[in-house]
Amino acid sequence: MKMTKKLDETFNITPTEISVDESEVVVGVDREKPDRLTQDDITKDYEYTRGNLYSIIEKGQEAINGILELAQESEMPRAYEVAGQLIKSVSDATDKLMDLQKKLKDVNEEQQKGPNTVNNALFVGSTAELQKLLKSGISEKSK
Repeated sequence: MKMTKKLDETFNITPTEISVDESEVVVGVDREKPDRLTQDDITKDYEYTRGNLYSIIEKGQEAINGILELAQESEMPRAYEVAGQLIKSVSDATDKLMDLQKKLKDVNEEQQKGPNTVNNALFVGSTAELQKLLKSGISEKSK
């Protein structure tokens, strides 16, 4: 308590007491996480990412034009190197834009499919027992 009094005096603040009712205290609250994103969330994220990629590509193209002019005027190898790096960066951004299209298509297909149910039947026994079982099943169906 002595340390808090010194801090209160140092910062020129007055301490306040907070009373907490034990019935109101909640420990370890589990928040529900959505299992799947809604179509609206996916669309918003897609549009936001797409807009950012378009902006990056456009700014990169402007930077390429500027650095190419500078490189031609100065004829410095470093300017051409930077131009090459910019061209690669813009090319990577356009590839990411195409990947975004593919990912959106995959997500939409996955949501349309829904969960897959696989039912596997397993027979444990000899082939003779399996043949007897099959014969008795066929004879019952024919009746």
